[in-house]
Amino acid sequence: MIITPHKTSSPQGRAIIARLRDRFQEGDDSCRQAVTEIIAKVRQEGDAALLAYIRQFDAPTLSLDGLRVTREEIEAAYEGVDRDFMDTLAFAIDRIESFHEPDRQEDRMTTRPDGAVTGRIVRPVDSAGLYVPGGQGGQTPLVSSVLMNGIPAGIAGVKRRVMATPPNKEGAVNPALLVAANEIGIDEIYKMGSAWAVAALAYGTKTIKPVDVIVGPGNQYVAEAKRQLSGRVRIDMIAGPSEVLIVADGTANPAFIAADMLAQAEHDPNAMAMCIVTQGDLAAKIILQLEIQLKHLSREEIARKSLVDHGVILIAETMAKAIDLANQIGAEHLELQIDEPLAWLPRIRHAGAIFLGHHTPEAVGDYTAGPNHVLPTMGTARFSSSLGVETFLKKSSVISYTPAALKHDSDHITRLAGLEGLQAHGHSTSIRLHES
Repeated sequence: MIITPHKTSSPQGRAIIARLRDRFQEGDDSCRQAVTEIIAKVRQEGDAALLAYIRQFDAPTLSLDGLRVTREEIEAAYEGVDRDFMDTLAFAIDRIESFHEPDRQEDRMTTRPDGAVTGRIVRPVDSAGLYVPGGQGGQTPLVSSVLMNGIPAGIAGVKRRVMATPPNKEGAVNPALLVAANEIGIDEIYKMGSAWAVAALAYGTKTIKPVDVIVGPGNQYVAEAKRQLSGRVRIDMIAGPSEVLIVADGTANPAFIAADMLAQAEHDPNAMAMCIVTQGDLAAKIILQLEIQLKHLSREEIARKSLVDHGVILIAETMAKAIDLANQIGAEHLELQIDEPLAWLPRIRHAGAIFLGHHTPEAVGDYTAGPNHVLPTMGTARFSSSLGVETFLKKSSVISYTPAALKHDSDHITRLAGLEGLQAHGHSTSIRLHES
């Protein structure tokens, strides 16, 4: 048996929930000092440190001149992909663009009767760094990461979009990644990965200009670098291992549930595949299906370890209790494989993305549905959202007062400033009334 089901009301069930919540609060401290040293070295030594790390961990013979992907490499990449890929790429781009396009934000201004104008202007950041993991040494190119990070930035109006992705041992980038980037208008691409890439994007080097925002998934070193550099640049989120939580009732198909749990488990040994069912016999059927389907996975070892170490099936007494528990967990991906999922949707408060019904596997959200798949993990869905156009926007307040407006507000300003012990604040208002 891969996963042991427990009732949520039992001591074992409470212990599992506590373990999940503790995990959500834990960071990965194992690489913290190493990342601190990497960031400091790249900040101080720039290109020299960056190239040393790339040669040590990725491409031993890469030269500084080869750090940036050339136009010729991008054009040659089209020879490495087929027509089916191009069709799928165009399909995915259209879906993602169509979903994110309405999220553009506009300036707003209001004029009061006294002539004062207040408002807000919305502007894109000048530059964004898009981190794309290498994917098994470039053998499994994460094209969806290029699209999910790059398209919203483009819609926001970011003029400079910079992609960083680790090269293979020969110093090359998978053609599919280069084609995907080019198709959405990204041609500034650097062959660099891990914490040193994040540091280079944040601080800049002689070769690479710094950026204002860094987004994109990565391993624990990437996540820790983003954590340490948050504030120097804006980051999208500190993402942990991928998670799925499936809430299922008696109408659910155990084969579907098992397939969706394995779709998360195959990501990473630390991925979390969780399920809450309202019928005990369904839990047993899911476990049987997991064993059957595991044997057919190319990543069986990874998926099995994920399930053994982190997989959970809980049995809730009622659907209401199952939904309450789902809100406590606040998972990255929440699937409602239940009868009439729309009826329960208003009860969901915390989830990165919600998948409704028996025919909506989480994988559609990864690739073609349109909503962004860069989502909060580790329970942070209770206060954060998915990556989107707004990630690349900033807002500035606009205020314009007439003499009449200032006179109307002056006493209130002076009174509040006086309470706060800020006499000059009040004087800066009153002097205009007396001197004008």
